Amino acid sequence: MINIVLYKPDIPQNTAAIVRLSACLDLKMHIIEPCGFNLNDSRFKRVAMDYLNLSSMVRYPDFETFMNKNLESRIVLMTTKSKKNYHNFGFKKNDFLLFGRESAGVPDKIHKKIKDKLKVPLSGKARSLNVAMTVAIVAAEALKQNNFFK
Repeated sequence: MINIVLYKPDIPQNTAAIVRLSACLDLKMHIIEPCGFNLNDSRFKRVAMDYLNLSSMVRYPDFETFMNKNLESRIVLMTTKSKKNYHNFGFKKNDFLLFGRESAGVPDKIHKKIKDKLKVPLSGKARSLNVAMTVAIVAAEALKQNNFFK
């Protein structure tokens, strides 16, 4: 199972869209707290609808707890600062795909801890994609490589 990890997400609608995606594609979600919103937020619930009950979600109080609980796992950071494109990477079925905050990515100290860093290539005019779109693009590639779409 591919794991989607959101580091301190700030936009409830994006997180809710990722919950729906995770439920539909059987991805496991991990949220590293604190969120920039309450998971009872009406904007979050409006988009997530009943998909919260269909998704698998684990919450962590901080990054250190997340790392300690997943010591043996390969963590892949999605970042605009990488030189390596996601489609040139060999995903494994139990990878943890880490996505930073919409407003700030992940801190440098976390960036330095992660060996595998990837990006979605963009035109020279664009700064970044919406995090929910990035999750969908990268998760689809990881699932394709691991024969999810038979």
